[in-house]
Amino acid sequence: AGTAFCGLAQVLCETKKDDDDDDDEDGLKPEERKEAPAPGGGQCHLPTYTKADVSKHTTEETRVWVTYKDGVYDITEFVAGHPGGAGKIMLAAGKAIDPYWNIFQQHFRNGYPLKMLEEMRIGTLAPGEYIAEDLADPYAADPERDPRLVYHNKTPCNAEVPQELLTESYLTPNHLWFVRHHHPVPVINDNTWELVVSGKGCKETRLTLDDLKSDRFKKTHVDVTIQCSGNRRSHFGKTYKKAEGIPWNQGGVSTARFSGVRLRDVLLECGLTDADEAGVRHVQFFASDDMRASIPVDKALAPHGDVILAYEMNGMPMPADHGYPLRAVVPGHVGVRNVKWVQKIVAAAEEAEGPWQRGVAYKGFASNITDIKSIPAHVIDRAVAVQEPPIQSLIVEPREGARLEGDQINVKGWAYSGGGRGIVRVEVSVDEGKSWQVAELGEGSQQQLNRAWAWTFFTASVSLPPHLKGSNTTVICKATDAAYNTQPERAESVWNIRGICNSSWHRVPVSVDK
Repeated sequence: AGTAFCGLAQVLCETKKDDDDDDDEDGLKPEERKEAPAPGGGQCHLPTYTKADVSKHTTEETRVWVTYKDGVYDITEFVAGHPGGAGKIMLAAGKAIDPYWNIFQQHFRNGYPLKMLEEMRIGTLAPGEYIAEDLADPYAADPERDPRLVYHNKTPCNAEVPQELLTESYLTPNHLWFVRHHHPVPVINDNTWELVVSGKGCKETRLTLDDLKSDRFKKTHVDVTIQCSGNRRSHFGKTYKKAEGIPWNQGGVSTARFSGVRLRDVLLECGLTDADEAGVRHVQFFASDDMRASIPVDKALAPHGDVILAYEMNGMPMPADHGYPLRAVVPGHVGVRNVKWVQKIVAAAEEAEGPWQRGVAYKGFASNITDIKSIPAHVIDRAVAVQEPPIQSLIVEPREGARLEGDQINVKGWAYSGGGRGIVRVEVSVDEGKSWQVAELGEGSQQQLNRAWAWTFFTASVSLPPHLKGSNTTVICKATDAAYNTQPERAESVWNIRGICNSSWHRVPVSVDK
């Protein structure tokens, strides 16, 4: 039961439909779910309990009870499968979950959480025991955001860069950066904030922001593209079949010049000089919003791995939305490893705990797994959490459905590959892949081929075959990197239930006037 709950809970925390398609089988919008009565009510045979009764049920032996509104629920079997870890949900043991759901509003995105609660209802609070609280909006302090971003949801915020603005500037302006949050943006006082570094081979060290900016550490700058592993998830549904998760188009990606100190220098300062001798295999990042993730220690300590703890972004103090006062920037790795609001770093033998590293959310399962609710625990444990993304290229112009004129089709876009593998070639087709033309590589093409941490822009002007005049066709791009990895032709060859790492050829249907 725990495994099934784990898979289901991951989906409810990560899945979000388009803003105009929030309904699922319960026919409700998120705000309507928040206002709905406690699930499982209307069962007159259920006993009544006081809050004092509920407070006695806080362990597996006594059973773990919680309340939601006026309902009483036995969640004992669910605890092990909670996506945030058993420790998080046990904070509510014997108490109300309402304040937690007010923060983690993913619970209202679809009907699954309420349906799950309904099945766990065991009783009702006695009359007068439940008084609805006017809970403060935990997202009220979130920063203002550019209205041009394409919002998948706002609490927590998940928004992408509009397609037409992706290649307007090589370095994405801070206010146009894509936003991928799991929780409210933490409010941090930099006067009291400090970074704690500890773990195997390290002497516990506390560093203030002034320490990190002092002469103890050399300031460094790195141009880095960060891409959500779910970028292009919606494209699976267009050419093959839908995957679970936020339906990113192609704007879950941005590039900035990050400035800060090398993680390697900080770890060396704290005494980690020989990871093998200390038994360190991973470096874990802990964020102020309780998110955590980890990277291999080989990447963290690599002299040319360029992992930094960044306090500036495009020459400005790190914006709150992107990790103020400090974020990890892990060049060549997927977005979730670039942990924002870092407050603790641990050198460890194991990967970080939690759904972002060990759960289903950032693992690519075999294509025969089509039901996330029934993935066995041993399959989840065996699957590898994504670190470096595969090679990718995308067309920004023309847009899907564009009506084109003339004898030439002008194409522009961007390409990127994980692990610092530079782009050596992009090819474009305007006749659905029957013939190809090599595009011209622009900004980004001069990066070192083994340290190409940022995207490469490309353009092409392709002659239109006469027989395509007055018809529909598909413009396609595919890229090749310095290791001669190239994109797979079809989405079905890389489809996975979580919809991560869609690197198939980008196909843009257009029509051509006579």
